[in-house]
Amino acid sequence: MSTTQPLRLAVIGAGPAGVYAAETLARTPRVKSGELTVQCDIFDAMPTPFGLIRYGVAPDHPRIKGIITALHRILGRGDIRFIGDVAVGTDLSFEELRERYDAIIFATGALKDARLDIPGIDLEGSFGAADFVAWYDGNPDYPRTWDLSAQHVAMIGNGNVALDAARMLAKSADELLRTEIPANVYEGLKGAATTDVHVFGRRGPAQTKFSPLETRELAHPQGVQVVLEERDFAQITEKEWEEIRADKRTDQIVTTFTGWLEEQKRREAAGEEPTDHHGGPVQRRLHLHFWHRPVEVLGEDGKVTGMRFERTELDEQGAVVGTGEFVDYELGAVYRAIGYHGSEVPGLPYDERRGVITNEAGRVIRDGAPIPGVYANGWIKRGPVGLIGATKSDAVETISCLLEDLDAGVLTPAADRDNDSILRLLEDKDVAYTTWDGWMGLDAHEVDLGAAALDAEGQARPRIKVVDREEMVRVAREAQAQRDRVPAEAH
Repeated sequence: MSTTQPLRLAVIGAGPAGVYAAETLARTPRVKSGELTVQCDIFDAMPTPFGLIRYGVAPDHPRIKGIITALHRILGRGDIRFIGDVAVGTDLSFEELRERYDAIIFATGALKDARLDIPGIDLEGSFGAADFVAWYDGNPDYPRTWDLSAQHVAMIGNGNVALDAARMLAKSADELLRTEIPANVYEGLKGAATTDVHVFGRRGPAQTKFSPLETRELAHPQGVQVVLEERDFAQITEKEWEEIRADKRTDQIVTTFTGWLEEQKRREAAGEEPTDHHGGPVQRRLHLHFWHRPVEVLGEDGKVTGMRFERTELDEQGAVVGTGEFVDYELGAVYRAIGYHGSEVPGLPYDERRGVITNEAGRVIRDGAPIPGVYANGWIKRGPVGLIGATKSDAVETISCLLEDLDAGVLTPAADRDNDSILRLLEDKDVAYTTWDGWMGLDAHEVDLGAAALDAEGQARPRIKVVDREEMVRVAREAQAQRDRVPAEAH
């Protein structure tokens, strides 16, 4: 296609991977100088932007939520058009997009839980942590209630998602009122029977995927005692201790653990009652178990009653191996938090094993050859690993491929180049899409809901999320209609 006409780009997914892909293109010298003009639409299946940052991060993480500020600034400039509540594959077909855009970048992320293929994993009371996260983050596509009747709960995994979910189960509901959690989530957690949350990892304390900050935050909640097993640390060899001390991040994490363990041992030796890390009474316990490989979820009458693990160790090559020692725990619920898995996008080649769109450096590949003008970015491109920094690097690679293909004449020009054609198509299909103006209205509405409510300390809340999809769309559509009327009335 000619570079003298605007490049029409569709980005599917308004989370960090999609927004950074659009922003990376916008910041290239060719676009900033005016040599290349871009018309970019960013679609999302949700009525709201921000993807996993809104629906996949624990609400008590304002530091991570702050990423929304950066994404908001990008989308709020006006050069990228947001079209929400539109699902590609149902509301719009791949062919309808190809007709209207020169290039399409899929940044649909990874929302499903990775499978844990052990006996009993499908018993009642066995959950995916990603589903639990979606529930407490107010994802409109998930049920409003969650079964929190189990007293003893297992969290399988040693990553930040496992810690987030475990902390949400252990934390008091009243402490979470200072966040944006919806009313149904507060009520569910308020009535939870949970007394003990057990976090299990296959490797040792030095091999966790936690960050130092996430680790320290485990001790922040009121009424929560972190419980450790001395045996898990005695198992660390002298060589491993040397490696721990040589790595700053690992040293910080293990030092935090050993500090807690020493205080726990001191209290036990002195015959003192356990306390939380603020010196207050214990209401819930958060147990961290290392060197545990999940073997089987135990059950009776189709329901979870416990879990069997094999104790593990590291061999000389650093691989995890079983010791032949098995241990059972009585449990009422099991959550697997061993990673996310990307979902198939209708019409695109998909690698089921890895959970990604089949691609090379971001170019989507079918039958060994790139599909002209079709790209991937973020977790659906490389799998659910890495943080925001990796997503930005991904975007640079993907956009570089797109521009190379543009220069090489690989892209097939869109047949329909009318910028508003896609909106008319959605209207003809009776798809009540949302816009950036609509999001601004919904955003203000949620902030107003928070300002009118109080947390446990009598302070106004930052916001309260709207959960019902129809309500979200109604508020957003009313806001965008109001803003559409303002210019006409001003004249």
